[in-house]
Amino acid sequence: MTNATFTVNLRISSEDFLAYYKGQAKRVSATDQNGKQIEFPAFVLRPYLTAQGVQGQFQIKCDEQNRFIAIERIPIVTSMK
Repeated sequence: MTNATFTVNLRISSEDFLAYYKGQAKRVSATDQNGKQIEFPAFVLRPYLTAQGVQGQFQIKCDEQNRFIAIERIPIVTSMK
């Protein structure tokens, strides 16, 4: 079995992310580009938090047991026609 990589688009307002700081939320649930529901620790988004919240496209890497390894923001690719 190999590591898994998921790509998700996130738009979490700063007000919604406040639940993490209040201890009401420990995990984030998102749907990847292939329709698979994934969960990952909320604390990994802290470096990406701005006054507007957390927004963008992210690549999440997990190990063979689907445990979180890393996250990085990636540029959103748009097709040019």
